[in-house]
Amino acid sequence: MLSAFTQAFRTPDLRAKLLFTLGIMALFRLGSILPAPGVNLANVKACIGESQDQGLLSLVNVFSGGALLQLSVFALGIMPYITASIIIQLLRVVIPRFEELHKEGQAGTAKLTEYTRYLTIGLGLLQSSTIVATASSGRLFPGCTHEIIPGGSVLTMLLMVITMTAGTGLIMWLGELITERGIGNGMSLLIFTSIVAQFPSNMFSIAGGNGGAAKFLIVVGVVLAATLAVVYIEQAQRRIPVQYAKRMIGRRQYGGSTTYIPVKINTAGVIPVIFASSILAMPQLVSSFASPTSKWVQWIMTHLQQTHPIYLTAYGILILCFAFFYTAITFDAEEIADNMKRYGGFIPGIRAGEPTVRYLSYVINRITTAGSIYLVVLALIPTLAVIWLDLSQHLPFGGTTILIMVGVGLQTVKEVNSQLQQRHYEGFLS
Repeated sequence: MLSAFTQAFRTPDLRAKLLFTLGIMALFRLGSILPAPGVNLANVKACIGESQDQGLLSLVNVFSGGALLQLSVFALGIMPYITASIIIQLLRVVIPRFEELHKEGQAGTAKLTEYTRYLTIGLGLLQSSTIVATASSGRLFPGCTHEIIPGGSVLTMLLMVITMTAGTGLIMWLGELITERGIGNGMSLLIFTSIVAQFPSNMFSIAGGNGGAAKFLIVVGVVLAATLAVVYIEQAQRRIPVQYAKRMIGRRQYGGSTTYIPVKINTAGVIPVIFASSILAMPQLVSSFASPTSKWVQWIMTHLQQTHPIYLTAYGILILCFAFFYTAITFDAEEIADNMKRYGGFIPGIRAGEPTVRYLSYVINRITTAGSIYLVVLALIPTLAVIWLDLSQHLPFGGTTILIMVGVGLQTVKEVNSQLQQRHYEGFLS
């Protein structure tokens, strides 16, 4: 592996791509620690040290690499783009025009990407306004008496909103630059960078507490076990055999080949977990603007904490539901069956047309069942472990961070490996 790494940097064009990607990632981290105009950084750090209630914005904070709670230029991170992408994908089911654009190929995809960009800016404007309003009212850090935004004038808050929204647009541009000129998927790598930036500090904070050595070793064991499970499951796939009939065109024979349809066990990826976390964060968002003495607000703040059984149960159920829902959107059995019929392909023992659709639906439902259970276990087991160890504050997003880190890492290594093999070098995975 070390020799493959050396060969990657010895190859001029590949070295340029790797250095460009690393440079963009470093620039992204710089923007994550650069405070927005009008923010008192010393007071923000003091409030972070005093406040223990970060459950409301923990999801966004993880994907921003801790930039949200620091009110930096990149406070929103990549979350608006993720949300916009998911919304555009879901709208394909509702709006026929979006589905037509999806089927048009490269031109249609470019149009959908443009819509995603516009929606990202809109969501960034909305989220930045909410965060600035929450910070100015003192609700971002409950119990903190320090003034985060000194003065709190309308002009200052407007400048903060514009800066954070512009930061969202810049992050989106940086991600696209990595995809075009670097190595791997840009947006995924920026998410990877955000999560990895927080992971060491969380681990060291565990080691520095009471009973730190024993708890640290247990957490390391849980992380390693979850990592092995992610590597195994993410690499696993169900191969559905496809046979193409022989055709005579003139004097030449075409077809007759055998291939397969690869179906991943976890087809939905990490999207169901993000959906579930976002849905469960909404009641807390609404309650933060209501009176703290209200009974329904107190019930939400008590029962929808990340360590409460009701929250964990609802979390698991939502992951299961969203796994089936998102898989049904991304894996269209009718479209696959029509394409196979158009090109003379068929599944051995299965008639073309409606029987093929039923068979594909049967297979994908069985695989999705296993994949959804895997997601629930991966999301809950690390969380339950840190709850048992009383360390829930240090790993706010449970096993999802491991899923994203390992998944993005594997995909990036595969891309570097393929480019090395194109140049007749042995790759990382050889």
